[in-house]
Amino acid sequence: MKKIHITFLLLLCTTLGFSQDITGIWNGIISLEQGKQIVFVFNIEALESKLITTIDIPSNRVTGLKPKATHFDKDSLYIDGSNLGIKFQGKLNRTTHQIEGTFTEGVNALPLLLKREKINIDKKVTRPQEPVKPYPYYEEDVVFENNEANITLSGTLTLPKKAGKFPVVVLISGSGPQDRDETFAGHKPFLVLADYLTRKGIAVLRYDDRGFGKSSGDFSAATTKDFSTDAISAVNYLKSRTDIDSEHIGLIGHSEGGIIAPMVANQSPDVSFIVLMASTGILGSDISLMQSKTLRPFPVPDEAVYEQAIKKVLEIASSNKETKIVKKELLDHYNLTIAPILKTVVGSDEKVNQIITQFIELRTTPWSRYFYNYNPADEFEHVKIPVLSLNGTKDTQVLAKVNQEGIRNALIKGNNKDFKILELENLNHFFQECTTGAMDEYNNIEQTIAPIALTEISTWILEHTKNHMTND
Repeated sequence: MKKIHITFLLLLCTTLGFSQDITGIWNGIISLEQGKQIVFVFNIEALESKLITTIDIPSNRVTGLKPKATHFDKDSLYIDGSNLGIKFQGKLNRTTHQIEGTFTEGVNALPLLLKREKINIDKKVTRPQEPVKPYPYYEEDVVFENNEANITLSGTLTLPKKAGKFPVVVLISGSGPQDRDETFAGHKPFLVLADYLTRKGIAVLRYDDRGFGKSSGDFSAATTKDFSTDAISAVNYLKSRTDIDSEHIGLIGHSEGGIIAPMVANQSPDVSFIVLMASTGILGSDISLMQSKTLRPFPVPDEAVYEQAIKKVLEIASSNKETKIVKKELLDHYNLTIAPILKTVVGSDEKVNQIITQFIELRTTPWSRYFYNYNPADEFEHVKIPVLSLNGTKDTQVLAKVNQEGIRNALIKGNNKDFKILELENLNHFFQECTTGAMDEYNNIEQTIAPIALTEISTWILEHTKNHMTND
């Protein structure tokens, strides 16, 4: 027995020795075009004989990213952030005491060198719409349960004042793991929206997506349908409060949140209105096909041939076949059609294979395979409560005309008697006043949400919640 104990202690010491080599705070910068930089801070800790990593991206004002696993063996570091759509692979250089690696998000892989030296961020981001404490309203951190998924969701509830009963909206974020402020490209649109509405007399609940921030759960395993149960749980929580007017509980969904909202409304009789911000209104595979052209980061020699290739990709990925079969079919198809195009862009076969592997992983996630087959028009057709749908004319992620038309036709078909559909001029996917609407503009625009969008939303909600407040 003594020998076993000694062996165990030796193994433990060896494990801790490896951990101590890698634990601590590591900083790195990815340099992009036009002098842009993304700053990373990796905090690696050894807890209960395993490594835990927390990632902050201060340049984008993102904090507390929690990858699902961290592995360190023979000087190789692998941070599995598949729950967040990211990963990092690197090698510890014991001469320079740096980690030389690659940070991958989706299909984008960029070199990232991590050092222990602190990085100073010179450029201060200006976001004039963000509120500064003390706020002229009541704010409370809240926690509520999704019993169906066995997870806990954490959020913030703002109320016009502490006493009284108020109409309320639940904010539902867009695709990808989001915190309660929907922090993106240095902006906090849900913070700005919540502040604006609360000052107008409307309570607001916003929450961290499952598996993100302070909420539990596995984001990577969830579909749009699963996320709808989180929003339903938020509605049920609000019903339990005495300071909420349960006759006026609404939903505001941005992007994917806009296709979650009708699901929730059709399942919960407690939802009295919905607001859609850049919601899709057509079949998910059609959206993906459009985005493969409008958001594609590389040129193609023949658009028609490329479009047919992507249509086949979506046909394969949206089938009901087992995932391993789908992956094999996608690999064969990508190698035949897309690989030659990528070869002219990236050069090496190795890089082409890496990109195709990442394409296949993205196309076969539970979320993707559900999304391709989900047509929100089917849900909108059954929505009988008031609907406000907004989109920007320069939205390059969710094209305004085709999606707004899909929503409009579904509501008309379902004989909805109270809806308003608006296309707001010169606004992008995040409802910022913009020049082109391209995604690389988001971070450089000081404005977070255009005043016209805020006004349209608040005015419409107040019109639909008349006689909404009762004081205790």
